[in-house]
Amino acid sequence: MRVLEVFLVFLRLGLTSFGGPVAHLGYFRAEFVTRRAWLGEAAYADLVALAGFLPGPASSQVGLSVGLLRAGWPGLLAAWAGFTLPSAALMTALALGLTRLGDPGQAGWLTGLKLAAVAVVAQAVAGLWASLVTDRVRAGLALGTASALLLLPGASAQLLALLVCAGVGWRWLSGPVGAGGAALPPVPVSRRAGTALLLLAGALLLTLPLLAPLGPGWATLDATYRAGALVFGGGHVVLPLLEGSFAALPAATFTAGYGAANAMPGPLFTFATFLGAAAHGPAGALLATLGIFLPGALLMVGALPHWAALAARPAARAALAGLNAGVVGLLLAALYDPVFTSAVRGPHDLALAVLAYAALTVLRWPAWAVVLACAGVGWAAL
Repeated sequence: MRVLEVFLVFLRLGLTSFGGPVAHLGYFRAEFVTRRAWLGEAAYADLVALAGFLPGPASSQVGLSVGLLRAGWPGLLAAWAGFTLPSAALMTALALGLTRLGDPGQAGWLTGLKLAAVAVVAQAVAGLWASLVTDRVRAGLALGTASALLLLPGASAQLLALLVCAGVGWRWLSGPVGAGGAALPPVPVSRRAGTALLLLAGALLLTLPLLAPLGPGWATLDATYRAGALVFGGGHVVLPLLEGSFAALPAATFTAGYGAANAMPGPLFTFATFLGAAAHGPAGALLATLGIFLPGALLMVGALPHWAALAARPAARAALAGLNAGVVGLLLAALYDPVFTSAVRGPHDLALAVLAYAALTVLRWPAWAVVLACAGVGWAAL
């Protein structure tokens, strides 16, 4: 049964995908493009590109889209639940005082997980480069994007760079632009339904602030929905958006929750789950989780049928070819900062990252096995 298959695959990813959204995209590519062939390289790159244009958690948006394309609406829910619930449950338990963690930044197993993420992202960049960067124009776009984002980091620079790549692709990559696989498979959402979802996302953004004074539950839903609808540039950007809405929590609680979120598998957006639980118990955790993920899901699913229709046109495919080259450059920049810079602190770390990359590419180990092996080495060594 496809729905159960989707849930179990994403549940395993939700339990083992450490390293943040860029690493998650590497794990997804290894699982759904390389290992299971649910998508081609071009289709996967299209999903990553679309998620990069929209606010919300990019890796979660790509994941629920994979579930939707694989098994329809039940597959979407299964993918989101499998990937998100392990982290959400751990963050809720932490907020309620059911578990106690030491300083996650000093844990050897976490160091190992960060080094595994270096290898996984490097493999993803290499694979996408081979499939999507097939000529000098695309290579120039990828390297130019990487260089620009290393010099000018930030969500605005990312969006501008991708727009430039799309424009260059539209102008100079006319003609056959296929890249490593078919375009998106049929999207089980009509364009009319997609438009309705986009309108619903906007309506909730305008309506929830009016309901917030009715009680703490509505206030939590409003604060987290607004953060999820306005955050560009990854999970770390959600921190300042949520800080003002949960100002009543002690600063130490806020800091501990954010540190723990970085040490958890799955999406960093479950930091909102922690805040909801700390402020209002299990009900607050549920509402915060719903609020933070709902806008990104509505926008992604609402845009998919329009994106698929647009991508079928030759001129749009040319623009997408340039955009996909830009996505490779974006991942290349992220491979260095923050993935490499936050993980590799000396020759021993670099050696473990290189060995992990060899295990992925030469020995053909699955990503989850490399993740667990690196965690074990890190735990034993530190």
